Amino acid sequence: MARKRVLDSKTQRLRSRSVLHPHPERVRDPLFEGTAFFDPRDQVQVRYEMLRRVQTEKHPVSETTRLYGVSRPTFYQAQKRFSHDGLVGLVSQRRGPRHGHKITEEVLQALREARTEDPSRTPRDLARWVEERLGVHVHPRSVSRALEKKPPRRRFRAS
Repeated sequence: MARKRVLDSKTQRLRSRSVLHPHPERVRDPLFEGTAFFDPRDQVQVRYEMLRRVQTEKHPVSETTRLYGVSRPTFYQAQKRFSHDGLVGLVSQRRGPRHGHKITEEVLQALREARTEDPSRTPRDLARWVEERLGVHVHPRSVSRALEKKPPRRRFRAS
């Protein structure tokens, strides 16, 4: 039987704010050993200290990245974001598309028409149909999510 991991409250807060370090065990800087103040789970603090070590203490980038368990390109990206955005730039950016980018208005309209013609069509059937007709590969779950959304209502202006 799988056991649930019990997360302490700080870990939960870091995760909820998207700043929980995915690999705190890779941070080998002595600063982060044995003190409560320097927490390797806090990704913003780890990145800030990594940048500070190079900037103010003049440590070599390659040695610092080894101590912090990151690649040199990651270091330079963090440095650029910090110089541009400050501490906010050290918070991880959300990856991937922000919304369904394959189901355009044209595809959605075609899906609605196909569903109206034959209401018994499943999302899997509709996904295959879209790929055959429009050349767009979409997941059946994306099709069902798109069809669950209500079409925009027309607003009438009072004259």
